[in-house]
Order: sequence, then C-alpha cells, then structure tokens
Amino acid sequence: MYAKVIVDVAHSEVDKQFEYFCDDSVKVGCRVKVPFGGRVIDGFVVGVSESSEYPPEKIKSIVSVFDEPPALIGECFSLMQSICKRYRVPKAVALRLFLPTEMRTGKVMELYKRFAYFKEEVPLKRSAKKQAEALLFIKQNSGTEFSALCNAFGRAAVNSLVEKGAIEVVSKKINRNPMVEVSGEGVQKQLTPDQENAVQSVENSEKRVHLIHGVTGSGKTEIYLNIIARQLQRGKSAIFLVPEISLTPQMLSQLRERFKGQAAILHSGLSAGERFDEWWRLRSGEAKIAIGARSAIFAPLENIGAIIIDEEHDSSYFSESSPRYSTIEIAKMRAEYNGAKLILGSATPSVESFIMASEGKYNLITLTKRINKRPLPEIIIADMRREVKRGNASAFSKALREELSSALESGNQAIIFLNRRGYSQTVICQDCGYIAKCENCDVTLTYHSEENLLKCHYCGAKYRMLPACPDCGGRHIRYNGTGTQRVVSDLKELFPNAKILRMDNDTVSGKDGHYKILKQFAEKKADILVGTQMIAKGHDFPSVTLVGILDADMSLHFADYRSGERTFQLITQVSGRSGRAGDKGKVVLQTYSPENYILRYAVSYDYKGFFANEMALRKSTGFPPYSLICRVMVTGTDDKLALETLKSVYFAIDDIRKENLDEFIFFNKMHSPIKKIQGKVRYQVLMRLKGKKLLPQIYDIAVNNSSAHTLVFVEENPNNLS
Repeated sequence: MYAKVIVDVAHSEVDKQFEYFCDDSVKVGCRVKVPFGGRVIDGFVVGVSESSEYPPEKIKSIVSVFDEPPALIGECFSLMQSICKRYRVPKAVALRLFLPTEMRTGKVMELYKRFAYFKEEVPLKRSAKKQAEALLFIKQNSGTEFSALCNAFGRAAVNSLVEKGAIEVVSKKINRNPMVEVSGEGVQKQLTPDQENAVQSVENSEKRVHLIHGVTGSGKTEIYLNIIARQLQRGKSAIFLVPEISLTPQMLSQLRERFKGQAAILHSGLSAGERFDEWWRLRSGEAKIAIGARSAIFAPLENIGAIIIDEEHDSSYFSESSPRYSTIEIAKMRAEYNGAKLILGSATPSVESFIMASEGKYNLITLTKRINKRPLPEIIIADMRREVKRGNASAFSKALREELSSALESGNQAIIFLNRRGYSQTVICQDCGYIAKCENCDVTLTYHSEENLLKCHYCGAKYRMLPACPDCGGRHIRYNGTGTQRVVSDLKELFPNAKILRMDNDTVSGKDGHYKILKQFAEKKADILVGTQMIAKGHDFPSVTLVGILDADMSLHFADYRSGERTFQLITQVSGRSGRAGDKGKVVLQTYSPENYILRYAVSYDYKGFFANEMALRKSTGFPPYSLICRVMVTGTDDKLALETLKSVYFAIDDIRKENLDEFIFFNKMHSPIKKIQGKVRYQVLMRLKGKKLLPQIYDIAVNNSSAHTLVFVEENPNNLS
C-alpha cells in the first residue's frame, strides 16, 4: 500500500504530495511521522492507493501513525483546496487550522489514570496492619484512584495487595472537562410568537444564509438553541460561534442546560489538555455541538446542520495571521459542503451583511422588541465640553455621577465602559513634549499604576516609570487620557462603599479569568463593573440598570472608513446591557461631539437610518462595499531588505495596474501608519480596487516576494489600517 502525504512544512517548495509505503493501519486523514530530508517530521495522509508511479527503491516507509480514528475528516481536504485557492497558502498551513496546536506538535496526549478495585478477600498476616486497613478501605470504596490509595496507606502495602490478587488496578482514560462549574438546570423556555416566527423562517426558507437582526434583549439566543435542538433531532451537529472568549462560559452554560454533554468548548483560553479532549469528543461524535470563538469554525464535526455566528459584525471574526480568512466566508464553505443553514445574528449587523439581506441574497429576520416587552434603555447625552467649562476635570460628568448614585442606592448594578486599559493612555513631558514610546514598536506606552510600569499593548514590553524626561531632564511628567485602572481608582474615591470589579486584558489572566469576574458580578458580589470591549456585548445581567460610556466618540476620530459604523455598533451593544429585566435601564453617553450624526442615530436606536446614511456616504466616496481596499504588507527586521521587497511588490503590481487601469481607484506605496511593531519595520502597498478580479494575481505577487527574512501578505478590507 502507498500513502500520499502532505508534510507539515509551511513552504511553497514542498507544497505537494509525497508517497510512502504503508500498511493497512494507515487511513486517509491520519497524522503520521515520515522520513523527509534526513529527518523525521509530521505529515497528513491525504490518499491511500495500491499502486505507485514511482519505482519502489525510491519510496520510503512511514515511521509511525498517530491517530485512530483518523484526526482529519473528509471535509477537511475539500476545505483545504478552497482555502489554498482563495488565500494562496500552502496546503500544510490550511490543514493546520483543523488541529489544536499542541496536538499537531505532539505536546499533548490522552490522559490515563489508574484506579483500584476490590477483587476478593485474601488471608493477611496479623502484622500486616496497613494492608488490612487498605483492603477494608478499598472494599468500601472500590474505584479509588490508585495514587490516592498509595498516599493513604503506603505504596508497599497497596502493591502487596495487588500481588496477592485482593485488588485489581485498571487504567482508564480521563476527559479533562473545562469549566465543570458552568452548568444549568435544563429548563427550556417557551418561545414568544416573534421567536417562533424566526425559527420557522429559518426552517422553511430555501436560502442558505439567514440574518437575524434583533434589538439587544430580543431573545436571539433562545432562537439559536431551538434551531440547534431541531438539527440534533435530525441526527445532525452544530457549530455556535461567539466573538469574545468572555462570552463563551455564558453560552456554554445555556448549551449544557439544554443539551447536557453534547456541547464541547473550543477556544484558546483552555489548557492544552482540555482543548485536546474537547476536540476528540467532537471528532468521535460524543459531542455534537461545538462552541467557541473564531477558530471553532474548524471543529471536527461531520453532518453539520447549522452554523450560528452570534454578533456577526464583530471584527474578531477576521484572522490576523496566515491565512487571513473571514470566518463568515469559511462558514459559507462548510454550510455549502454539508447542506447546512448559516445563521448570522446581531443587533447591529455589518453593512456588508445587511446589504446582502436587503438585496434578498440572505433571508432577513427582524426582531424589533425585547423579549420581556421592556423598553430599550434611555440614552442621556452628557456634553463633556460643558463639564470642562464648569470646572469638572474628572472622567465623570455630573449626570453620570448622579445616575450612579441613584442606581447604587436602589440596590442595582452599573457597568462603566471604556475602550482602553491601563491607568492613562500616554505619558508626556510638559517641558519639551516628549512622549514615552516602545523601543520595539512605533506606539506610545501606557501607564499601569498598580505595578508603576509603562507597558506596550502591542508587544507586551514593560518599562520602569520615568522619574524625569529622558530628552530634557524635566520632571513635569503628565498622564494624558484615562484608562480602566484610572477609572476604578476614581470611582473608589467617589463611592468608597461600592464594590468594583475591573475586566480587561490585564485582569483576566488564566483560563478561567473571564468566568470568575463575570460570575462574581452576576452573583451581585460587586456593584460596578468597569471594562473594555469584552463587557460590551452579549452579557445578560438582570440587575444592571445603568451603563456609563466614557469617551463615546473616541472611535469616531480613527482614520478608518468604518469608524462611524463601529461607533454606532459599540454604543448600541454596550447600551443593550442595561435594563434587561425589571427596572428601566439608562445609559449616560459622554462625548465631546454631541452633534455628530452617528450619535443621534445611536441614541434613537435607528439602525435603518444609520444604514441608509452610511451607504450614501460610502457610495459618494467610493469606499467598500462600492470598492475593495487591498493592502499588501511587507514586514521584516532588516529595513533595507524590507524596502527593496516593497519596491519589487510595488512595481509588479504596477505592471498589472497599467494593463487594468479601469480596475484601480487608488494605488500607492508607503510606510504603514505604525512604522514598527515587535522590532519589525512595516511598509505597505495600498490600493482601492473596483472588484476582486485582480486579487489572485496580487496574492501570487505577495507569495513570490515572501522570504525567510521578509514577510509579505495581503489584507482585504483590513479591520485596522494602522
């Protein structure tokens, strides 16, 4: 027998199939060890045949086989072809997406533990007291872990009982179950007429993709669960994606309530062992529902009936490493392959998705009311310009302080949202204007008061706080801007009796970091939750009646054509955390631009008005979806080499442009706005195209110019143009 193997090397020169001798144990989809170039490396079996075109003396044998059953399912190879064609990556890079990293590198295996069972009474000497105690114990507690038994009575005594046949030791596979404390009561809620209509619309529509546009609190999650239940009844499986790891425990709880052990969780916050076991539960068919963030779209499920992408507008659904894929695009591939339904849900759909729905390409389902018929929270605009004129230099407006005081006196909870972490955004010398920047990245450092350190949020580098300016020696150092840490400090001064939690990337370390903070807040062990984007969407806290949004207009001023859309989405999403149960909710939106049209639409929850205005603006300016922004990035540690590569890329694309002038709206080469990150210089060729016609050629140019020293890659409508 001959196996066709793709070696696990991400290089175009070996991006092909190699043949090896194999026996009957080798199946398509197995991971194997093979001799290659004088060493033994990993590979993926993509085919098995009884004959070969090559002479036997030139064919080597597979060294070992990893998996039974095969790790990769048949769909992987179909998706691999599509991903390689679309994103111009080697086959090995595409196949890696389907396996947990530690599993692929062999750093994690199945966990086995030994257990002791009572077998039969045996005669013991009077002096063998420990043996007698151990035998009595195991007789009453058969199935005790062997190591625990040895710790209690001594290994010599226990081993003696094993030799005499009194105890039998059995090795058993143990599943490392993540978040075992996340569970529920299994209560299925009665659907409202609007929810039932939504479920029926998904069930009966012939369209592959469905967009559920429902206001915050309209019961989208219950619709998702009902759709999943119907697919399971048909013997199918489902994938449920959420944008933030912080949302996963909440969704996992609801899935475990309804579907018990059929739900498995996949995300980067798990330990390697937990991710390995959860992955195999899905691969073996023990679990039928995969829940997780972006990478869970590659879950090893067969016969998929539904793929659900909650908060579909979120930028986290776009990969920022090779291959730079769109999760929705991969979901469409899997839905097509399996004949599955793809359900996108959001209170603020992306402009691209809403266009598709408006044009009838998606099935549009609209939910305009909250599940409990509660009104959407009232949004109060606080003009921070007036606060400054009144002499208020704090981060909190008078309106927010008053509403916070009222909420706390009523025994309710509040959320304070700020889209940045740390104590202050920048550290500036007031004498000469020096701004503290990272040595490895072209970005300002953020001050963290608890550690008295300056940190880079791009590479993680830490610096001592400056006692004086390194440029002029001046000691007038000012903290500019406000971070989450500073907000907590200020709140403690305003409300000394309030219990405050902070949730950002600095406070959620560890695999259960998100869950522990959210659990404390849900159990009302804190009065105020201060956080960044990870608290802005999806969470349901019945006692929250107030949301404060600090610097609401900050994202409006980013140099990005999506800045208005993202600001509207963010305000709507974070506002939706308020007033979801009993008391009416309120939102205090602090801004220095109260007259901005985006804020007016957000205050009235007018998505359709925002959408119409945004589309008119983009059409007049020729921005997506009326064009395609394409960026070819060149990065490397050697500035001269990166610059030479940039020129090579630029002139190669320019040759294409000269033959296709009608396809180009804009074309230029330049430094990236952030010139250096993690010690690597960054250049870019930026263009605006009328469509995707030339993308394959541009991808080929990027691949051909990439090297071991300089990385070149393509981004389409990049989420971040910095």
